[in-house]
Amino acid sequence: MFRVVASDLDGTLLTPEHCLSPYTKQVLQALRKKDIHFVFATGRHHIDVAQMRENMEIDAFMITSNGARVHDSSGNLIFGQSIDPVLACEVAKECIDDPLVYTHVYRGDNWLINKEDTYSLSFFRDTDFTYEYFNPSDFEADDIAKIYFTTSSDSLHPHLAEIKNRLDKKYGSKISITFSSLNCLEIMAENVSKGSALKRVVEKLGLDLKDSIAFGDGMNDFEMLKMAGKGCIMQNASLDLRQKLPQLEVIGSNVDDAVPHYLSNLLL
Repeated sequence: MFRVVASDLDGTLLTPEHCLSPYTKQVLQALRKKDIHFVFATGRHHIDVAQMRENMEIDAFMITSNGARVHDSSGNLIFGQSIDPVLACEVAKECIDDPLVYTHVYRGDNWLINKEDTYSLSFFRDTDFTYEYFNPSDFEADDIAKIYFTTSSDSLHPHLAEIKNRLDKKYGSKISITFSSLNCLEIMAENVSKGSALKRVVEKLGLDLKDSIAFGDGMNDFEMLKMAGKGCIMQNASLDLRQKLPQLEVIGSNVDDAVPHYLSNLLL
């Protein structure tokens, strides 16, 4: 039996309205009663996820900012890797004059954004975490877990893909870069991923990656799904993810609470 369950949030554990269903809460609480550890593994900010965890009334590890921050079940930071401040300043300016792109920064306990993004706010239904404005040309660049670029529509994915190619050429292995969705391009420090963070969690618990099962739907879940003892891909996952991990089981959609149903059948 798996001892650790790690799940992405948006597009995976959360409903399409970016909420946790009552059934999901019920299943996760039942898992904890059986001493099965749960891990939130997300690109979201740790403050946001901590509020969600409190609302669920469970103790859980938190992998946030795609692995740049890891907190234990008591809320203590057990791992953190920030983007080099010089690099962060350069990357944050990459789209400063691009009218199609919003620039976001997770710095410390804060979420910074260069202009109003009503689309991103729609993701925050179970918490009151929100952003404040900043100037990408003049800001404190220490303690930055993640920088990410969003657009108002998935149709603008090719535009973000061009930005990704540009960043890859400029910085190479100095940064980790991935898509969490078609309209969200995320940049972290080198070698940061949900997979490497999950390895830290299971080792902290005195377990091994083979003792874990993971669920995800985006390219930012790739390493975690590949490294876990068992990886499960959502039916609504990105085509790129399904093509890169064709050997993994594809389960149902987040529309149907596929993750808690799967966990209930497997472990409860």
